[in-house]
Amino acid sequence: MRKLRAPQVGMDPAVIDFSPWPGQDADHHRARINDTAALLQASGFDVKLCLLSNGPDDVEPTLKNFLAGTRFDVVEVGAGVRTSTEFTATFERVINMVNALQPGTLFCFNDSPETTLEAIRRVLEK
Repeated sequence: MRKLRAPQVGMDPAVIDFSPWPGQDADHHRARINDTAALLQASGFDVKLCLLSNGPDDVEPTLKNFLAGTRFDVVEVGAGVRTSTEFTATFERVINMVNALQPGTLFCFNDSPETTLEAIRRVLEK
């Protein structure tokens, strides 16, 4: 039985303004993302991370390369790209590019790196 493929797409922590979240910074957030990827692997998922760094103009080339040759069962789009108004255009392009390159792929959305496994299971177990 093959592992279910569940990539995570989000903003590179290096480009996020953490000032609204005291105690958070890029290194801490990157560690949380990596911990989540390890948890997903341990839970039986084939995980790939796709971190965007240059806003909307980065989405098309990055996702074309990232999605090439692999069919994914569910794509998780991180809260940072979805909930920050500065990344609204990036979020739109992510959804539209995944939809164009992998029609029919399911999406899931977390509230934080720690809720990613729950989000993936919620979508896949329907």
